[in-house]
Amino acid sequence: MCGVLPCTFYARDPRDVARDLLGKILVRRLGAVYLKVMITETEAYYGPDDPASRAYGGRRTKLTEVMWGPPGRTLIYMVHGGWLLNIVTEPEGTPSAVLIRAGEPLTGINLMKRFRKEANLYNLTTGPAKLTQALRITKKHHNIDICDETSDLFVVDSDYKPIVLTSKRIGVKGDLPIDMRFYIKDSRFVSR
Repeated sequence: MCGVLPCTFYARDPRDVARDLLGKILVRRLGAVYLKVMITETEAYYGPDDPASRAYGGRRTKLTEVMWGPPGRTLIYMVHGGWLLNIVTEPEGTPSAVLIRAGEPLTGINLMKRFRKEANLYNLTTGPAKLTQALRITKKHHNIDICDETSDLFVVDSDYKPIVLTSKRIGVKGDLPIDMRFYIKDSRFVSR
């Protein structure tokens, strides 16, 4: 396994970051235990000009203020009773983020199953709220530095080079005209 992705990795266009995160390893530290998933699906969100973005129209709230900050910070919010993990992208002052939609469990699978109360491996982390539940990611992980390997949550590089497919974002009304969802071809670990 390679090192933790630096914040410069995230200081780019969210579509590029979303695509390049596929195949990387999301790590959740729980004390001495590490839960790991390979990122298999992401979505890019721009700022004020993206009707699906939390920053649409220049909206700034206590929650979304992190989007205007430095890249590589987490944006955690709840939708339909589940927490969603986003990573802030682009240089400071330009709000955008990437939603981590799904992942393939690698280590700590039995703990993930217990946290999710789910025995089916292929239903364990195949959606953004399923992923955060399996990894025990909550609002306490909002606005943390994901580039810090001492954090409870970080992303490490990998040598895996997936074949990437794109589509419109899932559940988004008024989507942008370009594809903003990225996922690994033939993966069984994407949203259903």
